[in-house]
Amino acid sequence: MDDAIQRFLTHLSVERGVSPHTLRNYGIDLKQFQGFLATTVGECMPTAVDASMIRAFLAGHRTKGIKAASIARKLATLRSLFHYLGREGFVPTNPAATVSSPKLEKRLPKFLTQEEACRLVEQPAAETSRFGLRDRAILETLYSTGIRVSELAGLSIEDGLLPGGLIKVLGKGQKERVVPIGTPASEAIAAYIESLPSTTMMDDAPDPKRRTPLFRNRFGNRLSVRSIERVVEKWSSHIASIPSISPHALRHSFATHLLDGGADLRSIQELLGHERLSTTQRYTHVATQRLMEAYDRSHPRAKMAKPPKP
Repeated sequence: MDDAIQRFLTHLSVERGVSPHTLRNYGIDLKQFQGFLATTVGECMPTAVDASMIRAFLAGHRTKGIKAASIARKLATLRSLFHYLGREGFVPTNPAATVSSPKLEKRLPKFLTQEEACRLVEQPAAETSRFGLRDRAILETLYSTGIRVSELAGLSIEDGLLPGGLIKVLGKGQKERVVPIGTPASEAIAAYIESLPSTTMMDDAPDPKRRTPLFRNRFGNRLSVRSIERVVEKWSSHIASIPSISPHALRHSFATHLLDGGADLRSIQELLGHERLSTTQRYTHVATQRLMEAYDRSHPRAKMAKPPKP
C-alpha cells in the first residue's frame, strides 16, 4: 500500500502540479488510512481494500467528532487515489466510488462590509518601515485582486505589474491567469518594492530563470502562507467590528462587493480562477440574504403580524 500511495503523491506533485498545501493534506489523509488498515487488517495490497474498510475508516473519524467537511475531504482523497490506481492498472475497480459522502452544512462565505474592508487595508498606513509597507501592499493586493493566499505568496518581482493595471498570478494546477489590480494596490506594491535593499532586486540576478520573491520575511525569504495569514490576523485585530479573519475573507469580500456592484458571475469566475461556475454561484446566496435582510429592515410591511387564528 505504501508504494501505491507514494506513486500517487508523486503523480500529484509532478504531473498535476498541485500546491504543497494540497499535497500535504493528501499525504496526511492517506497516512491516516494506511495506519487504520495496519491496525485493523494488517498490511495489505490496494486490491484487497473494499468499500466496507473505507466506510469503517470514515466512521471512526465520525465517532471522534471530526467535522463532516473533513470526512468528505478524506473520502475525496481515497476516491482520487483509487481512481489513479485503476487508471494505471493496479486495481480493477474503485472501492471508494460506492461510498456515500456525508451531507455538508451549507455555510455562506465570511466577508467584510465595504467600509470594514477599506478600514482593514488602510490599517498599516501610518507604518513607514519596510514591513509596514509590505503589510499594506499585502492587504491592498488581497482585497484588490481577490487572489488566493497561496497565489499571493507565489508572486515574484519578475512577474511585475503589467501595463493596463494587470498582474500575473499562478493559480491551482500551475494555471497562469492575469487579473486587474487597482491603483491603491499598485502604488502600495511600488512603495514596498522601493523600500527593498537594492541587492535583492531582479536586476542583480544574472540567472533569467531566478524568481525573486515579492513578499518576504526579515531574512529575505519568500513569505509563507501561514505568515501572510498572521499579517491579516494582526491588522484585523485592531478593528473591533472584525473578528480575527483569514485572507480568504478578503477574497470573499472582493467577490461579494463585485457582485453588489453589478459584475456578472462569469466575470467573477474568471477573476477568482474558479474552474466551475457552481463554485462562484454561492455568492448569489450572500447577495440574496443581504437583500432579504435589507427588505426586512426597511419595508413597512415586511414583518406584519400574523392574523390571529379563528
